Amino acid sequence: MVSKNSQGNAAPEQPVLANGERHYKVSANDLPLSCPMPDMPVWNSHPRIYLPIEEDGGKALCSYCGAHFELVPESAAKRV
Repeated sequence: MVSKNSQGNAAPEQPVLANGERHYKVSANDLPLSCPMPDMPVWNSHPRIYLPIEEDGGKALCSYCGAHFELVPESAAKRV
C-alpha cells in the first residue's frame, strides 16, 4: 500500500507500530498470533505473548495492552 502526502506525492510506507491500534483484523497467514506481532518493532512494547485466537472463537484480547484481534478471511485482513 502506498500512501500519499499532502502534496499528492507517494509517501514512504510507515511500519506498523507495536500497540499503536486497539483493533486488528488478522488472517490465517498471521498465525500463530502474538502481541506484538512479528512485524511490529518491540523495543517500546510489552513482552511478546501468544494468543489462542483459533480456540477462542476467532477473537482474542491482549492482557498487556488491551488490543483486540479478530480472525477474518485473508481478503478482509487489515493492517494499519
